Amino acid sequence: MNAPTSPDTNALLERAELQARIVSQLAAHLPTHALLYQNEDTTPYECDGLTAYRQRPLVVALPETEAQVAAVLKTCHALNVPVVARGAGTGLSGGAMPHAMGVTLSLAKFNKILKIDKRSRTAVVQCGVRNLAISEASAPYGMYYAPDPSSQIACTIGGNVAENSGGVHCLKYGLTLHNIQKVRGFTIEGEDIEFGSDALDEPGYDLLSVVVGSEGMLAVSTEVTVKLIPKPQLARCIMASFDDIRKAGDAVAQVIAAGIIPAGLEMMDKPMTVAVEDFVHAGYDLTAEAILLCESDGTPEEVEEEIGRMSAVLTAAGATRISVSNSEAERLRFWSGRKNAFPASGRISPDYMCMDSTIPRKRVADILLAIAEMEKKYQLRCANVFHAGDGNLHPLILFDANDPDQLHRCELFGADILETSVAMGGTVTGEHGVGVEKLNSMCVQFSPEENAQMFALKAAFDTQGLLNPGKVIPTLHRCAEYGKELVRAGKVKHPDLPRF
Repeated sequence: MNAPTSPDTNALLERAELQARIVSQLAAHLPTHALLYQNEDTTPYECDGLTAYRQRPLVVALPETEAQVAAVLKTCHALNVPVVARGAGTGLSGGAMPHAMGVTLSLAKFNKILKIDKRSRTAVVQCGVRNLAISEASAPYGMYYAPDPSSQIACTIGGNVAENSGGVHCLKYGLTLHNIQKVRGFTIEGEDIEFGSDALDEPGYDLLSVVVGSEGMLAVSTEVTVKLIPKPQLARCIMASFDDIRKAGDAVAQVIAAGIIPAGLEMMDKPMTVAVEDFVHAGYDLTAEAILLCESDGTPEEVEEEIGRMSAVLTAAGATRISVSNSEAERLRFWSGRKNAFPASGRISPDYMCMDSTIPRKRVADILLAIAEMEKKYQLRCANVFHAGDGNLHPLILFDANDPDQLHRCELFGADILETSVAMGGTVTGEHGVGVEKLNSMCVQFSPEENAQMFALKAAFDTQGLLNPGKVIPTLHRCAEYGKELVRAGKVKHPDLPRF
């Protein structure tokens, strides 16, 4: 007589049977090398840039043609199997973390630039093309692609579309949404779908604004038409030092209040400047409590005038030192520290968790001072770097993931930053997305009715909820449980989210 199987054994058998069924059916559409399912082959796909959370996928599919993408989606839809689309894996919110019983759809092989049109100032590229590669390919035409996230050397345009990525120049030139003209791809049923158009506008609802930033929950993007802009004749950068965080934060608001929209306006606090200076030797003032990087671009005359105006505002705001780049090499050196903030943090801590909230510009100093108090509360260090011009914070909480207690305190620290940002009139995310990281904090920002509307929008594209399930939109049950947690922690008197 056979011994009864345990629940764990039953789960393993169910997983193995589903895996075999998926592999068998996908093998009819994909070559052998494009279908991974052995543990040693799927482990590299178990997380994105948020390494604190991991899950090995059941199967990884690496299609090479759009027909193969459609076939994978049709097969998974017929099997009722979840699909998680993945680009370069540089995301920082767990948006590409696999589903335990699903297929990870890697689009890494869609890496061709299909067309650059100088007359229309557009480029048609596949979703796996690196962000920086677009500007490199456009440079001979005197153009470039403006959104420039710090990961631009590695991140792909498909991922940028999913997260609505920004970068240091997003203040003047906008986020991904403002620099995209059309997105082509497939629904979960494997049907062609197109958002936007080759024209400057299209009839009907603006669904391009819906898909950009949807984190792979509505459709799988395979081709993107991006807008290109002419390279400016000149760009110069101011590096301004401040001996006080509040002065630096207030200076940001004063620059914008003066009617100046810099090409870039970034801020770093002292812990971050120390870390990056040791890494790239950018020439940062290590005595400053914070530094601002303010860039101007345009014609030489425009740049000269704007640099003068910004310098005057910064001096009046209390800058203790102002340096202005006098060459392109010096400008790039000023920016090298900002661009390398994340790898520099990796040199001073075993792990870090990068948060991504947004606050009104006038509250920059308030949130930084609040974060300083949180460092004491949670006994963890935090280095701050962010897009000061549009209030998009990137606090990097430093911790050791091998210590469960540190990871737990890091999670509490991050949630505190997000929820304090909401209380200050901000949001829980600016450009990194919600993924799995910010699900609880979404309960604080949005009401059950608002979350229900977001679920309804997803259902319009994905009735069975198979595309990137369990992310971005929290369930009513999850929010109710999180409300109870906040009551127990003394943060609220009753669990009626989203109010504090």
